[in-house]
Amino acid sequence: MVIDPSNSSRKPIIFTAWIFLLLASSIPMIILREIFHKNVPADLQSVMAAILILTGLVLTFTCNAVRSLRPFFILFLFLTGIEWFVYTKVDQLPFYQTWLKNPSFNIFMPAEQSLRLMVTLGIIAVLFLLKKSRAAFFLVKGDTSAPAEPVRWLGVQQGDRWNKIGRNFAVILSLGTLAFLVIAGRPPLDIALRAVPFIPAILISAALNAFNEEIIYKASFLSTLEEVVGKQQALLLMAAYFGIGHFYGVPYGVIGVLMAGFLGWFLGKSMLETRGLWWAWLIHFVQDVLIFSFLAIGSIIPGGG
Repeated sequence: MVIDPSNSSRKPIIFTAWIFLLLASSIPMIILREIFHKNVPADLQSVMAAILILTGLVLTFTCNAVRSLRPFFILFLFLTGIEWFVYTKVDQLPFYQTWLKNPSFNIFMPAEQSLRLMVTLGIIAVLFLLKKSRAAFFLVKGDTSAPAEPVRWLGVQQGDRWNKIGRNFAVILSLGTLAFLVIAGRPPLDIALRAVPFIPAILISAALNAFNEEIIYKASFLSTLEEVVGKQQALLLMAAYFGIGHFYGVPYGVIGVLMAGFLGWFLGKSMLETRGLWWAWLIHFVQDVLIFSFLAIGSIIPGGG
């Protein structure tokens, strides 16, 4: 049963989820860096986020009104802890430093994705403990032809199904991504030839990155929030966190946040309505193939550099 988020009794839950999610996101660090020109070490960022999330978790034991958020805070705390361990300890191992500092896309990108896969596997373990079944956190293909809820401004009509919407939007979003990359990156005319030596690494890295991000930042959040705050609020919370996390990605800045946030919302919608990962992963994979192709030849640089 999905709880109606419009119910006034759910307002404290929704408010609490938003406050803690935004404060524990990258927003404070982005403000410090962009406005005050202060860089906060990764260790300190993780500690600050963990303290905030732990405070939220304690609140679920002391305040009955937000008790149902406990699985979400447990997941969020584990996510922060796993990311801290992987990105401040594991990635500092000598062999990882050698790989990550290698200028070849064929080496550093698969190395980056192997680190993210460690986080993904940790989150899957936590989700199994919380949800008991992989279907409960969308780690299944799902019904790829499930009916979609209408969204007028997107052109999704009553009766449309995901086997049609998924294909159409995979093409539309890919063309939009490609147009942005061409305008922003101004690639050489022989881009396709230059990318050929990197094709295996591009495909493997794109497949891993799409899987990792769909599990870490979408399936996990949606599976612990949907029944607590309702489908729409769960989608918005997930999309906000996913979008904010791309501020220093490709594309960079507010545009990157909005684009990633929309993509997160749309792919999360597919996940909730098909009850599976297929369309979310596939659409994300195609976008990453394009982005990683431009990264491989050095036409674009993450973080606006």
